[in-house]
Amino acid sequence: MTEELLDERALSKLRWRCRRGLLENDLFIERFFARYTDCLSVRQAAALNELMDLADNDLLDLLLRRREPEGAIGTNDVKEVLGMLRTRERASPEVGSGNQ
Repeated sequence: MTEELLDERALSKLRWRCRRGLLENDLFIERFFARYTDCLSVRQAAALNELMDLADNDLLDLLLRRREPEGAIGTNDVKEVLGMLRTRERASPEVGSGNQ
């Protein structure tokens, strides 16, 4: 199943939306965009938008694994994007997320 990729205009809006007040969050987000700009799906962008609704300190807690997403934000899509934000290297689709 092929997912619809984010178009250039939507990607530009998403980048703007992802600007944060904490440098630490910005570093995670910039690394994310450097890796996934060319393959980000509409579904993943929606999940990233959900994460951007969080306060900076709450987002940082998730990024640093101080806590895991719960409740309304604890969806599989959000967890997937959070994993993408947390990883240091881009995993190939065949490998999955076994080694981080």
